[in-house]
Amino acid sequence: MAQSQSITVTGKVTSSTGDLLPGVSIMVKGSQITSSSDGEGNYKITVPNNNSILVFSFIGFKAAEIQVGNRTIVNAKLTEQTQALDDVVVVAYGTTTQRSSTGALQTVNSKELQDIPAAQITQKLQGKLAGVQINQASGKPGQGLQVRIRGSASISTGNAPLYVVDGFPIAGDISNINPDEIENITVLKDAASTSLYGSRAAFGVVVVTTKSAKSGQTNISASVYTGTQQVPQKGRPDMMNGTEWAQFKKEYYEDLGQPVPVPLQNPAQYGEGVDWYDAMLRSAPITNYSISINTNKENFSSAIVAGYLKQDGVLLNSNYERFSVRLNSTFKLNEKLKLGFNLAPTHTVNNSPATDGTFFGGGGLINNALLTPPVLNYQNPDGTYPVSVTTPGITSFPTPNWVRSIQDITNKAKDNRILSNGYLEYEPIPKLILKSSINVDFAQSLFHSFQPSTASRSFASAPSALSANVFDSNYQYLSWLSENTIGYSKQIKDHNFDILGGFTKQKFRSDYSAISGSNFPDDRIETISAALVKNNPSSDIQEWSLVSFLAKFNYNYKGKYFLAASVRRDGSSRFGVDNKWGNFPSVSAGWVVSEESFLSNFKTISFLKLRGSYGLTGNNNLPNYEQYATVAGGVNSAFGSTINSGAAVTRLGNTELAWESTKQFDFGVDLALFNNRINFTYDYYTKKTSNLLFQLPVPRESGFSSFTGNVGSIKFWGHEFAVTSNNLVGNFKWNTNFNIAFSDNKVLALSSLSNDLFVSDGTAHTITRVGERIGQFWGLIQDGVYKDQADFNNSPKSVNSQVGTIKFRDLNGDGVIKYGDAEGDRTVIGNPFPKFVFGFTNSFAYKNFDLSVVASGSYGNDIARMMDEGTTNLDGVFNVLKEVKDRWRSPQNPGAGKYGKTTASTGDDRAQFHTRFIQDGSYLTIKNITLGYTLPVEKIKWLKSVRLYTSVQQAFVFTNYDGINPEIGTDLNGNAPSSLKQGLDYSAYPVPRTFTLGLNVNLK
Repeated sequence: MAQSQSITVTGKVTSSTGDLLPGVSIMVKGSQITSSSDGEGNYKITVPNNNSILVFSFIGFKAAEIQVGNRTIVNAKLTEQTQALDDVVVVAYGTTTQRSSTGALQTVNSKELQDIPAAQITQKLQGKLAGVQINQASGKPGQGLQVRIRGSASISTGNAPLYVVDGFPIAGDISNINPDEIENITVLKDAASTSLYGSRAAFGVVVVTTKSAKSGQTNISASVYTGTQQVPQKGRPDMMNGTEWAQFKKEYYEDLGQPVPVPLQNPAQYGEGVDWYDAMLRSAPITNYSISINTNKENFSSAIVAGYLKQDGVLLNSNYERFSVRLNSTFKLNEKLKLGFNLAPTHTVNNSPATDGTFFGGGGLINNALLTPPVLNYQNPDGTYPVSVTTPGITSFPTPNWVRSIQDITNKAKDNRILSNGYLEYEPIPKLILKSSINVDFAQSLFHSFQPSTASRSFASAPSALSANVFDSNYQYLSWLSENTIGYSKQIKDHNFDILGGFTKQKFRSDYSAISGSNFPDDRIETISAALVKNNPSSDIQEWSLVSFLAKFNYNYKGKYFLAASVRRDGSSRFGVDNKWGNFPSVSAGWVVSEESFLSNFKTISFLKLRGSYGLTGNNNLPNYEQYATVAGGVNSAFGSTINSGAAVTRLGNTELAWESTKQFDFGVDLALFNNRINFTYDYYTKKTSNLLFQLPVPRESGFSSFTGNVGSIKFWGHEFAVTSNNLVGNFKWNTNFNIAFSDNKVLALSSLSNDLFVSDGTAHTITRVGERIGQFWGLIQDGVYKDQADFNNSPKSVNSQVGTIKFRDLNGDGVIKYGDAEGDRTVIGNPFPKFVFGFTNSFAYKNFDLSVVASGSYGNDIARMMDEGTTNLDGVFNVLKEVKDRWRSPQNPGAGKYGKTTASTGDDRAQFHTRFIQDGSYLTIKNITLGYTLPVEKIKWLKSVRLYTSVQQAFVFTNYDGINPEIGTDLNGNAPSSLKQGLDYSAYPVPRTFTLGLNVNLK
């Protein structure tokens, strides 16, 4: 009878270190009776009898089971989870663990990243994630990195992943989020992990979880680091010095048979000359402050993170400031109702002159300075800066003073952004959760560019009062998302079920306005009103909306057989009326083989799981309103003898326009050996993207040249390996994390009109051809130079060829060199996509000292160094590479066979895309080296920990590439390139090496 009577049990829950644990879930095993601990760790629960077993569970701690017995006071001590397999992982619309996950995903938590002092969270992720290529193409302060998950998946739209912050798919990326606000990042790779994001998930999903209050009382932590940034010497273009360039110009006139100008008759007088590239650079400071306060009470918890970053750029007059605050709060209104609210305002100020891109693109100050003759000086003897360095007898056209221009030009953006969400969660019965949330992403960017009369961006345009101009723009957007979900989990003996259903609606609107002005009477007044000429006022509105239904189902039996299925149905305003809706299903399964009895004797195997998935995702990343025919005014038509203005259709509509769809299969193995000392993960994936969005050509007699449609398909596949190991344990610890990913692609089909897609960007050309890879370099093969008359007579030649000019290979055998894309002698001359990418981290610890080394790299990719179009110009108007000295000058002095003569037909040397532009882009970069020391503060009651560290970011770069950055990727205008223009180097802001000192303090 005693065993059948109910008993009231009380107690206290603590951690293994004695910290009180509020919010711990307490359940009577095999029943629906539950309770939780209060802010002091105390709990109270009524159990059926003294045979009852209490189950204590709390995120981040191992669950504990304690039988009540003949006690009314049962205290519990929970130990932190040390197995990564049991860590909670945030995924699409919920959580899972590495043990129970059936999809391809990878998580990095803040502890792994906190010791890397970097302004961008993506910088900290480099080398950490298998199958995720993260390139720092530019060193501009505040610039985000290029992230690509499992390769590209489109030929005409962007290929950036979808970023989800605290459950909110945001507009844009996370480059302006303070890294100290982030608790962990999960990268979802396969369709099983991403299909709940439907039409936006083809390029993968990056799930960001920001910091929330930890268990225990109020905690305060602060961190600061400061350092200096410098551009390494390695990788700087090896340009001619003063004497070498003057000699080059002297020979130029001699070869032409012309008199040598007096300033160039004695080249030795110039010595080393002026390094214009170096003059644009400086050592620049960087400083970051961050403070966080966590409060966790019985019914209220909050986390506050405030940060300030100040980063001056290594190029003159470039800098970036970020002010950020984040408040995450949770209110427990009663046992069944919970309210949450997150608010994160950010303010940034970014000044960055137009540094990137080619010299003939109207900007590119770096390239402009690089090409300036070293015999010219940017500074007068009295220390002042001239407006122009044009010098008779030396310069062939007006040459602005780039060192002055970069300092006088203002390109300042002031950005404000607010990320906010609130949710209400109701649990009417145990394990049934109804959740409703509203999310808001609002941003405004005010951009002001002013070029005074003392500066110029154009190479052959001297500054003047008429060249002074201003450009002001105002861009703002509002994106809001409403989500309503219902979830239920149930355990019936060995069967575990988890289901979720939901409805979401998201809407986006942006407003843009801009105006420019020119001809200023006074450089001290930069406003539009001061401009004597107002130009090109413009405005634009963009809107899109998305309505979705979603559902997912998870099942596992005995914790070793797993099955998951999900589906999302999206309706998008971006697509034609005949294809407004799309369905994106997925299914996956997992089997924990190590739980089977036939492996019980294999003691070396701690864990073994096989998993597989298949699903469909989409890409709706195309401009708004593409499905509509457009009408424009300003069209004149004659009626009799009268000219009348009117409007005309300027673009064809497409009512069948739909999203690109990607079908993906993934097979994976998770293995742990030697009591989890070694953990190994392997994934094989294959995905096929169909209905590619592209501008299709149409017959000219239609009155149009093209329209947007869905055609073609591409296949991607790859292998991913990741290994983590605890090599040494004890007083001296050594851990290693290594990953490598192999990938490739193949074009299966394009449009019915052609199997070839040619794309050009300035001089560079690429081809996307059925049966081959996408975006390969398409150009001519250089076969040296025409050494003499006999060589010229016996070789194929173009209309521009002469003895001493560059010689190309005749691939079609017709005896004539032709330059056309479709009918000529071009061929595939390089592949911008790497055969594999890799990363590794080694961490060491001895007593209170710690050391970590992070590296990443790629192999097998080519880079087209397009800046050589200027740095190998043989016309004698620019500074050139030192190796140009060894050019063809005569049959008796033919040079190395790489560069032709300077006297005629120099255009083929630089203006025809050929193999001399192509270089091996493989590299290994030591991204970060950090040495730290944790002070012994055990005797100081109010201190939890104090750590000092020193760090080097971008420590070493090992590469055969001659450019400054093997991670480069810029188009003609210095912008991030599309999928079909990868691997181009049109000159970009250099990535600095950064030395820092830091301090982290945690208070109890």
